[in-house]
Amino acid sequence: MAVMSYTPTIALFAKYPRAGEAKTRLAPLLGDAGAAEIHRRLVERTLVTMRESGLPFSVHYTGASADDFARWLGDDVPLVEQGEGDLGARLARVPGPAIVLGADIPGLTASHLRDAVKALETVPVVIGPASDGGYYLLGFRERIPALWRGVSWGTATVLQETEACLHSLHLPYSKLGVLNDCDRPEDLANWPELLP
Repeated sequence: MAVMSYTPTIALFAKYPRAGEAKTRLAPLLGDAGAAEIHRRLVERTLVTMRESGLPFSVHYTGASADDFARWLGDDVPLVEQGEGDLGARLARVPGPAIVLGADIPGLTASHLRDAVKALETVPVVIGPASDGGYYLLGFRERIPALWRGVSWGTATVLQETEACLHSLHLPYSKLGVLNDCDRPEDLANWPELLP
């Protein structure tokens, strides 16, 4: 059987870095403005990584207008409104082939993104597990609506629930290496350069 060549679009889910609305778990340490500044730096860092990968990408935005995001990130960044609903409902709108990711993984490199693309040539789904029990990346060839339903978002069981869903659908998948995310004050010890 010939190997299909897939060029997925990277879909970065990003919130506007407004004080009190972004990275709120970091606020006890840094204050609302400091937490929002960390988020701003993480999104900008992830954007550089996506550009380095050479893959097509878009930023799925929320928390401000497309104009605000264009002023922040640049006119050349393709923008897609996330729309209403919980994270699962918003992720479910992303058409395949795609690689969805958040901006809270400072250790993400262009190689991780290219490895995910390579994996999608042999399996329909690829997951980049995060050390907190979630994932930093999920790639898919085609939309899988069931994958986003009934997930306890923001908990330590997200990866486990996602894998259970894939098993129930009899869908093979590949996993990349585990990366640490940057959500809690103690996570910042790993990335002092992010501190405002």
